[in-house]
Amino acid sequence: MNAEWTDQRARTALRRIFDAAIASADPRLTIAGALPAKPKGRCVVIGAGKASAAMAAGLDAAWPDVDLSGVVVTRHGHAVPAGRIEVLEASHPVPDESSEAAALRMLRAVHGLSADDLVIALMSGGGSALMTLPAPPMTLADKQMVNRALLASGATIAEMNVVRKHLSAIKGGRLALAARPARVTTLVISDIPGDDPAAIASGPTLPDGSTRAEAQEIVRRFAIDLPETARRVLAQADETPKPGEIDADVRIIAAPFLALDAAARIAREEGLTPIILGDAIEGESRELGTVMAGIARSVATRAQPGPAPAVLLSGGETTVTIGRGPAGRGGRNTEFLLGLAVALSGTPDIWAIAGDSDGIDGTEDAAGALIGPDTLRRAAARGLDPRAFLAAHDSYTFFDYLGDLVRTGPTLTNVNDIRAVLIAGSAPRVR
Repeated sequence: MNAEWTDQRARTALRRIFDAAIASADPRLTIAGALPAKPKGRCVVIGAGKASAAMAAGLDAAWPDVDLSGVVVTRHGHAVPAGRIEVLEASHPVPDESSEAAALRMLRAVHGLSADDLVIALMSGGGSALMTLPAPPMTLADKQMVNRALLASGATIAEMNVVRKHLSAIKGGRLALAARPARVTTLVISDIPGDDPAAIASGPTLPDGSTRAEAQEIVRRFAIDLPETARRVLAQADETPKPGEIDADVRIIAAPFLALDAAARIAREEGLTPIILGDAIEGESRELGTVMAGIARSVATRAQPGPAPAVLLSGGETTVTIGRGPAGRGGRNTEFLLGLAVALSGTPDIWAIAGDSDGIDGTEDAAGALIGPDTLRRAAARGLDPRAFLAAHDSYTFFDYLGDLVRTGPTLTNVNDIRAVLIAGSAPRVR
């Protein structure tokens, strides 16, 4: 064991790295520098997502001299005062009546504007569920069934949003059509691999490059069980507005790669070599844990792809595919960590943290968790079988028993998942 890296030091360093990544995406600090020219007329603010209330608060403070009003919707528990902008709350990840009411309020807010007016749309991850208006003849109950089926399908977030856009009366650019002839600027906090702004909150104010045929192919490929009304909409509804049909002034104010850069700065302060593996990593959570264990061992034994002590940094959004059997409690980050711990099997001098930057991993009250070389040993002492918990998708319960969950509370931002694997020392080379 590397004597310089105690368990406490490693855990403290990882938490500093994780917290710095989240702090870099605070919209109250970044939004002022991204605002467009002030309008001659009114400014109407609309928005949806886990960060929309904090974004609205930053905008209200930045423009005290503008005739400004509007409404945004965020997840229950994520609201903050936003001055002249009303903040609503709704359900996530499955929409509720408040999600539908919020969508209707936004359509009314942009109705009847002039060319001198400006609409600023504040969009962040989670907006698809928080602002829901099912395309007729679908009902809210139908849309709830769709969301549950999508979440359990194993589809990526981008693929889910392709389907959502084509089942909505407000997403995929349709809200921008309703705001004509006003100018529309969209400010985005990205939680999407690759930072495609049209995929964030299902792009209600941006043109949509996807098609109904693509949505139907995703449904077939993942065998997603849609209600009959949804299948009829996918077969018959009008296409979403395409590039060229609506103007798109879009500005990304926070993104995963910026969060990883902030994490890397803190890693250097801790005496670690940061190795950024990418901000758009996808795939099954537990399988990524196995892959990351292999990379960590490579760093420890061969100083590849960099020298130890080092930290592997990555972002993106993995998936947890639920089978037909019952599932326990957990999110993609705790499932990744449990898969990583099992694959490492107590390898010395390796610790890791992973969490959702919004503070909520899946639907639980933790952002994620921490693991160390002693995770499996401590689990065995408590009679816990990590492989059984992994098979049952019950990673939250596993880490809760060990006291290793990371709880931040709502962070009021969302730049997707942050993962950091700390390799404290080089292991002896095998010859």
